[in-house]
Amino acid sequence: MNAIWNNVKEGAIDFCHNFGWAWWLEIDTQNPLCTYYFGPFLTAREAQAAKTGYVEDLEQEGATEITAIIKRCKPEKLTVSADLA
Repeated sequence: MNAIWNNVKEGAIDFCHNFGWAWWLEIDTQNPLCTYYFGPFLTAREAQAAKTGYVEDLEQEGATEITAIIKRCKPEKLTVSADLA
């Protein structure tokens, strides 16, 4: 039953993402100067629950001045950085 629920949930996430209705974490760092997108999530609550882990990972990698927001969007790139341009 759990496998069925996971398949249904994944389908719902894909559907929402295709229309830009999925929830994403947008995390900005000042050093390095980057914007990261983590997701998609079916609900804002799921994104909120995952936020701490992603922020902690970036802190462990040395990122500073981190801000994170949860929003509905459809990012074209998962990492946007002046260094990657």
